[in-house]
Amino acid sequence: MASSLRRAAPVVFPALSRHTATVIFVHGLGDSGNGWADAVQLWQRKHRLDEVKFVLPNARVMPISVNQGFPMPAWFDIKALGASAGQTLDGKSRDEDEQGILESRAYLYSLIQQEVSDGISSERIVLGGFSQGGAMSIFAGLTAPFKLGGIVGLSSWMLLSHKFKEFIPESNPNKDTPIFMGHGDADPLVLYEWGTATEKKIKELGFNVKLTTYPGMQHSACMEEFDDVEAFLVSSLASGKA
Repeated sequence: MASSLRRAAPVVFPALSRHTATVIFVHGLGDSGNGWADAVQLWQRKHRLDEVKFVLPNARVMPISVNQGFPMPAWFDIKALGASAGQTLDGKSRDEDEQGILESRAYLYSLIQQEVSDGISSERIVLGGFSQGGAMSIFAGLTAPFKLGGIVGLSSWMLLSHKFKEFIPESNPNKDTPIFMGHGDADPLVLYEWGTATEKKIKELGFNVKLTTYPGMQHSACMEEFDDVEAFLVSSLASGKA
């Protein structure tokens, strides 16, 4: 059903100077690309990312099981609250919307391919997101068949953790790609321990990840985190890099 539902075009912030890099930032459940427009303006304010184009994609509107089937923008269905967030990451199979996850991954890859077709190397592209969008970015980024410049997952978790390794390409092009994770230790929705467990699992798989903790922050973002993401983007996409 999800594949037949339409989606709005991404919100795009063109580079402020010559376009040499792109950030694709993926919103969370019930939000839209436009919901992160203010964040992009914050990241642009110091003019350290003038060569970066920002793409804020929109999820399809789909029925969400835990919301009594009420439709909302989502990258995949949430079938059960506990199972959805992979709270233990213990390798056990959970009731996740694998088809929806893979369809959204394909869509994100199409956005990346469009940037590559426009002359931007995939190594000059950062894929990131918040909550459900962060989970999608971690999954899509680490299982991509091409190398990215960086991956960002804010207040997020690992999807399909019981078989995540099966999706990693044999060539593993993102083994050394830097991954920034940020999480509030007071998050009541995507619990902090899910974030720390995800960081541990990603490290065990051999990837280059660092989790930054924001004391007292709930399921949201704060100015310190925005600044840390900006610094990560500058580091990953510095002019002339890659």
